[in-house]
Amino acid sequence: MDRNSLPVEGVEHPDHRVEFHLSPGDIEAVRFGVSPGHELAHAVRVLRRPAAHPLQWGWLRAVRDRLPSEAYALLATVIGDDGYLPDFLTTTPRWDLAPADELDALRATPLDPLRVDLGKMIVRSRGTRQQRLLDMLQHPRRTRAAVADAWAEVWEAALAPVWPQLERLLRADIAVRARAIATGGIAGMAGDLHRQVSWGGGAVRVALRRHSEQVDCRGGGLVLVPSVMSSWGCMVLTEPPAQPTLFYPARGVTAGWARDATAIAAALGALLGPVRADILLHAGAARTTTQVARDAGIAASTASHHLTVLREAGLIASERQGARMLHLRTPLGEAVVGAVL
Repeated sequence: MDRNSLPVEGVEHPDHRVEFHLSPGDIEAVRFGVSPGHELAHAVRVLRRPAAHPLQWGWLRAVRDRLPSEAYALLATVIGDDGYLPDFLTTTPRWDLAPADELDALRATPLDPLRVDLGKMIVRSRGTRQQRLLDMLQHPRRTRAAVADAWAEVWEAALAPVWPQLERLLRADIAVRARAIATGGIAGMAGDLHRQVSWGGGAVRVALRRHSEQVDCRGGGLVLVPSVMSSWGCMVLTEPPAQPTLFYPARGVTAGWARDATAIAAALGALLGPVRADILLHAGAARTTTQVARDAGIAASTASHHLTVLREAGLIASERQGARMLHLRTPLGEAVVGAVL
């Protein structure tokens, strides 16, 4: 499950590229996912080399002083500054993948793949880091537990406070890409993902610095995963048993993406009005009209009116499940919230 990347200071080699072969009309072969573990791993790399990541400086200023030093040091040793990223740190990206799911998968990851990943990192490291990794390899079960505990600590300090903003950016990007596939097909969508990515010969082509490979995704599909923290370039996951995956920078990431919820609500409030902005901000999970009213502190009839306005604007979709009517942000709603970020 080797990931290959283009580092910040590198330039992709003109003869090195990974090609994910798909059928041009096979829209179902492409699906999208999010990966909290991928975001956390790259957050550690941003903290290691802040000068190379100016789009993260706003976030960096907020989190640098609250990092748990020992947990961060352990993750930094495992993750490194660049290049290969150990696969046991993340599970298969999914649309509904939550940070807790990622952590549970890490705590239960099989020891044999963990040993393989540690071995890959050992041959890619030198000096003190290499010795620490060798020590970890001698005690894989203890290493798995320690890394999972460190993952949880660093997540709570560094990404949990901004996960709502980060997740909105990811889902807004996915909404835009999904519409692009529906209107322009896979070729039109792929050509707009990133300067490293293109479409040709029935394949999504990703220019990389060190790696070339032909990957047949027909029948199995390709997972596309936007990323806020790795905003510099693309990474790929090609080695079985993992499903072929392309990580790419999410669109719309600016230095102000990590603004707190109050600032975001104020910006949306100026656009929609404070009550509708609050309803839209909290519509990332399906809720009944009664729940919407309770969360907003308004009467059910008032909530129903606001939901009707948002639904007619295409920002919220309402679906009946038995006796309940559930309301959820549409792709357009995701894009509006993401645009505010």
